[in-house]
Amino acid sequence: MEKKTFKKGVHPPHNKLTAELPLEDCPAPDTVRIALLQHIGKPCAPVVAPGDRVRAGTLIGSGDGLCAAVFSSVSGTVKAIEKHKTPTGACEHVVIENDGRYETESLPPLKELTRESIVKRIKDAGIVGMGGAGFPSHVKYAPQKAVDTFILNAAECEPYITCDNRLLVEHAKEVLGGAAMLATALGLDRFFIGIEDNKTEVARMLDGIDAGGMPFETVLLKTKYPQGAEKQLIYAVTGRKVPRGGLPADVGAVVGNVHTAYAMYDAAVNGTPLYRRAMTVSGDVAQPKNLWVRNGTPYSVCAELCGGCPDSVKTVSGGPMMGFALPDTDYYTTKTTGALLFLNGADANTQKPSPCINCAKCAGVCPMNLMPMYIDAYALRGDFASAKKYGALDCMECGCCAYTCPAKRPIVQSVRLAKRKIKELKI
Repeated sequence: MEKKTFKKGVHPPHNKLTAELPLEDCPAPDTVRIALLQHIGKPCAPVVAPGDRVRAGTLIGSGDGLCAAVFSSVSGTVKAIEKHKTPTGACEHVVIENDGRYETESLPPLKELTRESIVKRIKDAGIVGMGGAGFPSHVKYAPQKAVDTFILNAAECEPYITCDNRLLVEHAKEVLGGAAMLATALGLDRFFIGIEDNKTEVARMLDGIDAGGMPFETVLLKTKYPQGAEKQLIYAVTGRKVPRGGLPADVGAVVGNVHTAYAMYDAAVNGTPLYRRAMTVSGDVAQPKNLWVRNGTPYSVCAELCGGCPDSVKTVSGGPMMGFALPDTDYYTTKTTGALLFLNGADANTQKPSPCINCAKCAGVCPMNLMPMYIDAYALRGDFASAKKYGALDCMECGCCAYTCPAKRPIVQSVRLAKRKIKELKI
């Protein structure tokens, strides 16, 4: 089978320590804190109040437009609605005391799988893009432009992370069935699966599984980072280039995550709203694991379940390339928490950055064909107009530049600063 790919990129060590470890349940804590902003867009408004009784699957936050409903992950009593920090800022959280009964509340199974019913179920179940971005899926799967291609993203190119791979191994029927539903929502009768060649056995297995009667094609991709980025995946599978500032729909394509497809199947067939997810806990922990985790679970509970991490020097929410470094574990899981990593001194970059030496290695690996060294320099000077000129808003923050930089420049942080200032200053 021909292996496809994109231009540039990097080859970090895989470190897939948990690739062969089955998913196991993470015990729910005595108290969960569930964020009302678990997606790109505006926060949900709470629809419960302190003293209310809830069950797993009870709606606790909702909103219109670019917003995704939020549900309780346990049964119990709402104790408070309070602001708490997240890896990317802070937002209101619903605090629920777990009664240990695990009573559930669900939606009726879908009787007919039409475009309209699937999109409505996506919205009613609070499904978002679960590869990390968290874009509300009911908007994504009702595109305003004609689409002829749906690609299920099974690349999982970030080092360490294996939760999507385990979903494919353990729940392939559900994942492929959900992918077929997402393709149906787009008005399509077939789809593609893009998967890296470090998962060839999984790729072969998928080819022998029925996707609810819908045909699909498995496309084997060269193992390279960031092969799972949607623009790079679309180019590898179809040869189409998403224009600068454009969206996949501009070239007739939509990319969906493996976990999103699983959540779609679970919501349609079982009526289960999205309130738990698979995640990988790995790195310098005694027992790396793939876990089923209920939303609102403290990171500390996940770490303790994996035996702790006494020698860790850096905690990362997400993958090592695109994740967010944290000062502690006083954070709570959400729909998009795909990984929690604890890195030791050998794996984490603890070296202080030095001045740029103008080697242009960052430009040589940038999959968006940008010149990151200029964005970094202009951001640090406060010249955000020039940073925008050099493509700060086109950067997807993949981290290839920082990974390859011999001066260990925190280039991604400079890009994030530039993006925030461009927005604030309306440049």
